[in-house]
Amino acid sequence: MNTLYYGDNLDILQKHIPDESVDLVYLDPPFNSNRDYNVLFKEQSGGESPAQIKAFGDTWNWAGAAESWSNFPALCPVPKVIELMGGFHNAIGENDVMAYLVMMAPRLYHLRRVLKPTGSLYLHCDPTASAYLRLILDCLFSPKNFKSEIIWQRVNSKGNVQFKFGAIHDVIYYFTKNRGTEVWNQQYRPLREEYTQTTYKYVEPETGRRYSMDNLTASMQRASKGQIYEWKGKTPPSTRCWVYAKEKMEELDSAGRIVYTKTGYPRFKRYLDENQGEKIADIWDDIFQLSSKESLGYPTQKPIALLERIIGASSNPGDVVLDPFCGCGTTITAAQKLGRSWIGIDVTPIATTLIQKRLFDMFQARDARLKSADSPATMPTFAVEGLPTDLTGARLMFNDPTDPMHKKFEMWAVGLVPAIPQEKKGADGGIDGVTYFHDGGKNPSKAIVQVKGGKVGAPAVQQLRGAMEKEKAQMGFFLCLEEPTKNMEAEALAAGYYSPPIYGGKRKVRALQLRSIEQLLSGQGFDFPFTGADATFKKANRVEESQPGLEL
Repeated sequence: MNTLYYGDNLDILQKHIPDESVDLVYLDPPFNSNRDYNVLFKEQSGGESPAQIKAFGDTWNWAGAAESWSNFPALCPVPKVIELMGGFHNAIGENDVMAYLVMMAPRLYHLRRVLKPTGSLYLHCDPTASAYLRLILDCLFSPKNFKSEIIWQRVNSKGNVQFKFGAIHDVIYYFTKNRGTEVWNQQYRPLREEYTQTTYKYVEPETGRRYSMDNLTASMQRASKGQIYEWKGKTPPSTRCWVYAKEKMEELDSAGRIVYTKTGYPRFKRYLDENQGEKIADIWDDIFQLSSKESLGYPTQKPIALLERIIGASSNPGDVVLDPFCGCGTTITAAQKLGRSWIGIDVTPIATTLIQKRLFDMFQARDARLKSADSPATMPTFAVEGLPTDLTGARLMFNDPTDPMHKKFEMWAVGLVPAIPQEKKGADGGIDGVTYFHDGGKNPSKAIVQVKGGKVGAPAVQQLRGAMEKEKAQMGFFLCLEEPTKNMEAEALAAGYYSPPIYGGKRKVRALQLRSIEQLLSGQGFDFPFTGADATFKKANRVEESQPGLEL
């Protein structure tokens, strides 16, 4: 079954993904997007850490990676990689980029392990660490299994470039587990107009079909028995032979596929409508960064067309596609759309929540455990592992001894709203998440979210009221692990009502609302005062089941 895992992908790969069980791996790990290249090389005492640490805990700084480095031979038991990493450590020192490589190498090792012998891996990265990652891949897969370095031009131009060339591309490394046995489906893109006009410049009078006249000779290196002969008084140049044997030439001539120049030399008639398109090369300049229509508000989201090309090229319907850094789920939705099975892993609860919403919006797909008895038999389903589905699971997450500050619980609970988790430094000021909504006003309105576990009372609700005033938020959502008390309900009611412009003053909603975790898990969400689209996470466009290639 299609499965979405919440957790550290290294742990998930080791415990849940068997050897040689995956046909295609695509990974887009965090890298140094939109920041000065040199910031990664600052020692820990020399400056701030990369922004990605906010989402990936302490994975990408040396303080968080030191323990993994001391245990590196056990995490990545490949002698060549161990030697290579020792060289990196000596050369660049104990800094963020070294921490990043310590994090990536064991994961790449296990990703190769889970690939089938016919499988392929695509690693998406930028110039921050691409050179180092390529060497690690060479050690793990062998240079002979390197297939392509794909240059993806994600934007047309880069503004405000003063002292360097604009950074407008990412790199995608394509490796196979065993060269020569991999799945490969040639991909095409539409022919360019100028090419069709200059190449297919002839028109067949009887049918109106455009065609070109192609060469019927080939290099003598391709010559075999039967390709050197006289054809209607003509022979190839001394260094060349005919492309086809004489019997095939006669067959083509009878079918009207050979035309003759004024000198009587044969040429092959190649029709434009038989051309599948231009074969995709290793520079992809036809898929640009997200349009506003496709964007879901997730900062590292990639165009679905990019993943459709990769999945279409290196897998077949029914194959298993794995994305260990699945973010907002573009790989997963592309795989679902193209009839592949999929496995997604992400370490942030908000990502897994967003993916579930996206799967429902696009395919009406649901968590199999939430499928009711009266649900259609054809409803697509998937499994979710690692996240609570009931109150007992929520309490276990809240009381996790490895997370004494309850950060994972808070991020997961905020995702149930859904809202965007807020980074907190010290006292949170009553804000764990923020969500936006369209309510008929000129600009989106804002609601702030507070999450509490354990026993709480009216003062916690008062704190949220104060934060609403400070942040000029139209609404406040208070989410608690235990059932709210009567005093808490009274305090929330004292916050009054909000009258959204969309209702023209005819309806009001509670400005401060309380819900328990159990209520949200059972589908009793907060009362958003809008009928239009959510402004926090946009609704993904529905994919029709009649769309070619879709198998649900």
